Amino acid sequence: MGPARDALPEVSPLLLHVFGRLFARDLARSFHAVRRSGDPPSGSGPLVVYANHPSWWDGELFVWLAACVFCGQSAYTPMEAAMLERYRFFGRIGGIGIAPGYAGAATFLAMGRAVLGREDGLWLVNAEGRFRDVRERPIRVAPGLAHLARWAPAARFVPLAIEYAFWNERRPNLLLRFGDAIPANAVRTEGSAALNAALEGAMDALAVDAALRDPGRFTTLIAGRTQISPVYDGWRRLRARVQGRRFDPAHGAGRDASA
Repeated sequence: MGPARDALPEVSPLLLHVFGRLFARDLARSFHAVRRSGDPPSGSGPLVVYANHPSWWDGELFVWLAACVFCGQSAYTPMEAAMLERYRFFGRIGGIGIAPGYAGAATFLAMGRAVLGREDGLWLVNAEGRFRDVRERPIRVAPGLAHLARWAPAARFVPLAIEYAFWNERRPNLLLRFGDAIPANAVRTEGSAALNAALEGAMDALAVDAALRDPGRFTTLIAGRTQISPVYDGWRRLRARVQGRRFDPAHGAGRDASA
C-alpha cells in the first residue's frame, strides 16, 4: 500500500472551530453535563482514539473533541460514505467517507496510515462499527483497526468509553473515560485482543463511576443548564425568595446540587 498522505482532505481550522463551538452549545443544551473520568492522553506523537458507539450523539461528540479537547492535533474521523454525502460539511472538518465492503476497508487503512504518518495526527474512530448498548459483552473492535499498528509504529492506541446516564436531574450526563494508551508494538504483538481488552476495561470502569452517581469522581468539561420545569422552578424560586434563601435550580440542591 503506497503513501496516501496527499489524499487526505484539507480541514478548515475556522470551520472546525465554529462547529466545535456550535456543538459545545448543543451539548450544553441537551445534557446536564459532559463529564470525564480518567486522564486524556498526554505527550506528543500520532494517536488512535477508538471508542464504543452507543448513540447518535457520538458524531457531535467527536467533532467537539477534535475542536476543543484535541485542538493541537490534526484530527480525522472515518464515517459512512453515504452520511458524508448527505452532510458534506463534515468533509471540511475531518470526516472521511468509508464505503461498505473491501473498498471501504482499503480506504480506512490508507487514510488511517496517512493520518498517523503525521506527528500530530489523530484518528478518531467508533471502533465497534455499529450502534451497541454499553452493557453488551464481549467487546469486539473492527478487525482493521489493529492492522494500522503495522504501518504506524509511532502511534499509540487510546480507548475511550462513552456512556449516557441519567442521574438526579431532568437531562442525562454524557460520561467519558480515557483508558491507558497502548503502544503500536503491543498491538502488533497481541492484535485486536489488546484493543478489545483495553476498551472493555475502560467501559467497565466508567460503568462503576456512572452507577455511583458521584460527580466528584469526574472532571466537568461542559456544564449544561439546570432546570426541572419552568412552572415548578418558578414556584421554587418564589419560595426561596420568601424564605430568604439563594435559589438553586438543581433537583438535588441541598443534597448533591451537582449530580
